[in-house]
Amino acid sequence: MKILSIEHVQLAVPIGAEEKARNFFINILGFHEIPKPAKLAKRGGAWFKSESVQLHIGVESDFRPARKAHPAFLVDDLDGLIAKAREAGYETDTSQPLLDGYKRAHIFDPFGNRIELMQRL
Repeated sequence: MKILSIEHVQLAVPIGAEEKARNFFINILGFHEIPKPAKLAKRGGAWFKSESVQLHIGVESDFRPARKAHPAFLVDDLDGLIAKAREAGYETDTSQPLLDGYKRAHIFDPFGNRIELMQRL
């Protein structure tokens, strides 16, 4: 038995923060929203997709940002995404060293969750 792939990644956000999340994940990172199943939609949150990557946003009443744990997304224009995020006022960290053929940076969503962005060299 083995794990074959990641089906989706979930990040937490504060209750009522879905619009802020939509703005960030759609307008900054380029995801598009996909419908949540009706049985789950009443819980709040939102689902997003880009290529083969799904990201689910779930709401938490006692939300605390994930400053260490993080998803890592492969991107095709790391510098462009970082510039776009900075221009929009989002926190970024470009001090990450190269790692096994990847240029890397961290970006923080509006709620303080860390997201790693990686581009193949």
